[in-house]
Formats: sequence, C-alpha cells, structure tokens
Amino acid sequence: MMQHAHPAPHAPALDAATAEVLDGLHAPRKRLPCKLLYDAAGAQLFERICELDEYYPTRHELALLETHLPEIAARVGPRARVIEPGSGSGRKTQRLLAALARPAVYVPIDVSGEQLEETATELRRAFPGLDVRPLCADYTSLDFAAGPHDEGRTLVFFPGSTIGNFEPDQARAFLARLGQLAGPRATLLLGADANTDPETLVPAYDDREGVTSAFDLNLLAHVNRRFAGTFDLAAFQHRAVWNAARSRVEMHLVSLRRQAVTVAGQRIDFARGEPIVTEHCYKHPPGALAALIAAAGWRVRETFADERGWMRLWLAER
Repeated sequence: MMQHAHPAPHAPALDAATAEVLDGLHAPRKRLPCKLLYDAAGAQLFERICELDEYYPTRHELALLETHLPEIAARVGPRARVIEPGSGSGRKTQRLLAALARPAVYVPIDVSGEQLEETATELRRAFPGLDVRPLCADYTSLDFAAGPHDEGRTLVFFPGSTIGNFEPDQARAFLARLGQLAGPRATLLLGADANTDPETLVPAYDDREGVTSAFDLNLLAHVNRRFAGTFDLAAFQHRAVWNAARSRVEMHLVSLRRQAVTVAGQRIDFARGEPIVTEHCYKHPPGALAALIAAAGWRVRETFADERGWMRLWLAER
C-alpha cells in the first residue's frame, strides 16, 4: 500500500486552496480542481481550443446566439445588468451586449485577472455607456451580493457548457446560488452541450494539434508555480475518455512512470499509468438538465437547439 505524507499535528494550517489541491492528490482517485486550468497561459490556450475544427461547442453556440439573440433581448428588456461567471475573452459577451437594449451594467467574473482586465478594457471601449465592473474571483464560490437593480432585469449569462464541469449536485447548488445573488427578477441564459457521440466528443477534448494536451498539462505548471510543486510535465500524458455510464467526458493526466512528486512540502506517490482527473465535462440529456434547472429554483421559458440537438441555449427566469 502506498503511504502518503501528512502534515505533523503542529504544522501551520493550510490555506483553503492548498488544502483543496492536497486533498485531491491524496484521494484514492487523484484529482485536481479544474479551475486551476485557467491561469493566464491556460486562458490563452483555451481560446485556441475554441478555434479548433474538432471543438464544435463554440461554433454551434455562436450560431445559436446569432439566430436567437433578438428574441432573447426582447425578453430581457432594456437597461439590464449582465452578470457573467467565467467571462473569458468576452467574444460571446460582445454579441449579447450588442443585442440588448441599452445595457446598464456588466459584471464579468473570472479567475484569470490578466484576461479579465483585457476583456473589461475592450468592452468599455466598445460600449462607452456601459458600467463595467470586473470581479477577479473564483465564481464557483461566489459570496458577493449583487443587490437590487432598479433600471431593468438582471441577466446571468453562463455559456460554453461550463455547467457540465460541475458534478450534478454541485451544478444545482451553483445555479441556485446564482439565482440568490441575481435577485427575484433575474433571467438566466445558459449554454449546454448534450452530445453523447464519442466519435465527435473525444476529438473535441483531444485534438490532433495537441492544444488540449498543452492546456491540460499547463495545470501542472500552474501547480508547480503556485503550490511549490515538482511535477515533471514530460512524465505525464493527457487523455480524454468518454464515460457513457456517467454521460461525461473525463480529462486525465496519466503518469508515464512510477514517480514521487512534492506539492506544498508533501510527497505524492504515483504508480505507472495512474491518472489525475483534471476535468469532468457532463453532457446532460435535455430532460435531465431541465430538471436540474428547475430544482435550482429557475423556470425554463424557452430553449433553442442546433440542428443536431447537441448545443442548446436555455432561457429561464426566477
């Protein structure tokens, strides 16, 4: 049996982020938080992923937005406040804000501070009358109060099928929390992928050019830098697996040899072929996602699907 090092009883308490990383690496099935994929380098790599031929979700969702934003904007109404967890590069946001009638406030929330500032600057330039209030934070544990918005509705914009990165119970709790933050007159615009075809899914998460591999391995570089890790990136390999029983794509980093790594002063042992789970990407069937949205306190008003029924936009209200 492998022995894992543990801090001595008198060791100083770990901060929450370090404790989360170590708990995951000491677990029987090793894992790392997927939010660590999105440092500055990871955010840039993800933007490259969105341009790949194999990565269909971005293209399909942009097409849906182009087609249905006029109808969505009419439902939301004028002078909206838009809150976007995980705002990224703001490519889809620009289209949304351009479609809305005189949007009043935009609150982008992202862990990548560098990209957040770039996006905020671009949007201030593109929409001079818009009050842009960037918030550099982990949106999975939001604790700010949005407060009332007297001018119009609050719209929570959560595209990109990011809801699939949460475990189902966590997804329900997260959507409920968004509703509490946004208030009683809030509207939710959620993008989600329901594709379950492994022939198209696996290449979307393991592309020919190796961009997704670089994105996944960069997580280890992030751990090395932030948590005093000693991961050798060349000793791990990216792998994408379709888990049909759980209806999810799993991203793994597989140890290529037996090895030991130190993180925050603690030793982590790896067997050859042992994986670290870095991300789950659930592909919820439409009925299951509708039930999840309802359980979180939202009422679905409209859905818009691509021709294959893979990508959907869900418009819901509190």
